[in-house]
Amino acid sequence: MFPHLRLSGALLLSHNLKHFTCRTMASVTPPVFKPFTLTLIQLGSIGSDKAANLQHAREMIAKAVKSNSDKPQVVVLPECFNSPYGFVHFPAYAENIGYTAGKEYDIQASVSESVKMLSSAAKEAGIWLIGGSIPERDEETNNVYNTCTVYSPTGALVASHRKVHLFDIDIPGKITFKESETLTGGTTANYFDTEFARIGLGLCYDVRFPELAMIAARRGCHAIVYPGAFNLTTGPLHWELLQRARASDNQVFFSMCSPARDMTAGYHAWGHSMVVDPYARVLAEADENESILHVDIDPEPFHEVRAGIPVTKQRRFDVYPDVSA
Repeated sequence: MFPHLRLSGALLLSHNLKHFTCRTMASVTPPVFKPFTLTLIQLGSIGSDKAANLQHAREMIAKAVKSNSDKPQVVVLPECFNSPYGFVHFPAYAENIGYTAGKEYDIQASVSESVKMLSSAAKEAGIWLIGGSIPERDEETNNVYNTCTVYSPTGALVASHRKVHLFDIDIPGKITFKESETLTGGTTANYFDTEFARIGLGLCYDVRFPELAMIAARRGCHAIVYPGAFNLTTGPLHWELLQRARASDNQVFFSMCSPARDMTAGYHAWGHSMVVDPYARVLAEADENESILHVDIDPEPFHEVRAGIPVTKQRRFDVYPDVSA
């Protein structure tokens, strides 16, 4: 049995960047924020066999839905769930998705086996599914992206987010990683609407750049979800800190979903998938092992903190620019 955590209470989980794309049912006015259950799958056993990775992810989605007394409305997978995490692996595992915002996507005609699995799993479970991320190859440019896709309860592909900020770091004696050797950065900021919340999207290293979350919040997002895979150097330093900072800065629910830690893999993920509320309180946190995290989301703290500490009404755009303009 895999460990499960359920917390009741408040939680959850906002060109080039001049274009903030809203993918489904989205309008200028966000939906009324209503309670819902968010489930994070901290997926383990991600190896070199893509088919096995997809099968395991599907099994864990089904397990997550069945393991909760009330079916979760939103389920999240981690970054790079269908392949080993590493810039050398991305081109080999890349799939053509061919999604265009605002246009209906034909799942049956898709050549992406990962998209087809995620769509089928979302439809079968009747959930909103934030499908972690997979390497995506653009058919026209041949560029490879780290891409998150989102599915409605009918299985429709309704949103995608290509990782904007590439993970290029060099900490002497600890870790060197350069996604830009094989990946191209995305050029849009993205969110999607459900019947209970507007949810902003990002991926991993995007969390270090507060502008993306600021834009999401000012576009009406109640929650922001970033699948991610921090490591054993950056994880202890900044994983919790950055999520709490983005939640506090923007008075939104913030969540990141990590792979489980595998010390036999080439990249050692930090784990500790997490949900933070608009007060920057950590509401749920996994350990490093494969696990399923269920959290009941109550909108009350979102409204409460914005009324009591009204920074959303106190910004001085006469002194500094509005990044969401």
